[in-house]
Amino acid sequence: MIKLHDIASGSKGNACLIYNDKTNILIDMGITKVRLCEGLLEINKDINDIDFVLFTHDHVDHIGGEKFIPLEKKYALKNTINLQNSNILENYKEYTFGDFKVTPLKTSHDAINPCGFIIEDKDEKLVYMTDTGKILKKSLALMSNADYYFIESNHDLDMLNNSGRPRVLINRIAGDHGHLSNEDSAYYMTGLVGEKTKKIILAHLSEDCNTEEIAIETYKKIFDLKGIKQKIEIKCARQWESVDLW
Repeated sequence: MIKLHDIASGSKGNACLIYNDKTNILIDMGITKVRLCEGLLEINKDINDIDFVLFTHDHVDHIGGEKFIPLEKKYALKNTINLQNSNILENYKEYTFGDFKVTPLKTSHDAINPCGFIIEDKDEKLVYMTDTGKILKKSLALMSNADYYFIESNHDLDMLNNSGRPRVLINRIAGDHGHLSNEDSAYYMTGLVGEKTKKIILAHLSEDCNTEEIAIETYKKIFDLKGIKQKIEIKCARQWESVDLW
C-alpha cells in the first residue's frame, strides 16, 4: 500500500515522503534538516530511515537542503544536482527503488531539467507532479486512472492578476513554463481520473494568490461541469503543516 506524508509544499520549500512497509522515498529536500526531522517524527521515522531521495528540479525550494542527504541516496535527472553517474535518471524510463517502481515524467517549468514521477506499488499507482505550466502529451498518456494524485494547483488567476506583482512575474507564473492554476489543474484532472482514483492532493498552493477553499471549490465546480460523479476525496498540501494521504 502506498502511503504519503507531505512535510512541506509551496514556494518556501518542499519535501514529501512516499513510503510503504519496506521502502521510504523522499521527493525533494527544499527545507531545513530540523523541519525534515520534525516531519518524519510525526510518523515515527527519522532521517536515517530514508532510503532514496528523488529531486524534481533545481530550484532552491526543492533542493535547498540536499546537502543533508548522503550522495549515494540522491537521484535526479541530469544537471539537477551533482550526482554519481549511476544515480542520474531519464524521463519515461522505469526504475526500481526498493518495493516501488518509479518513472520520471517530463514537466514544463523554467528549470534545467524538471520532472514529476509515477510511483507504483503492486496494484497501486500515485502520480506526483508539481511546478509545471502545462502537462505534456507524452506525460499525460501515462498519468490516467491513478489511485492517487499529488498535483499542482498553484494559483487562482484572478487573485494572481490582482496581486500587485510585476506583470513580468505574473506572466511567468501563469505561462507554459510556470505553474498550473486551479482551473488548469482541474481541467487536466477531469481527463485523468478513472474508476481507480480515490484521492487527489492539491499541491504547491500560493500563499498570496490562492486559498484551500478556492482551490477545492474550483475543482468541485469543474468536476460537476464535466459530469464527474464519482466520489474522490480532495484535500490540499500545506507549506507549514504536514498532510497525509489518509
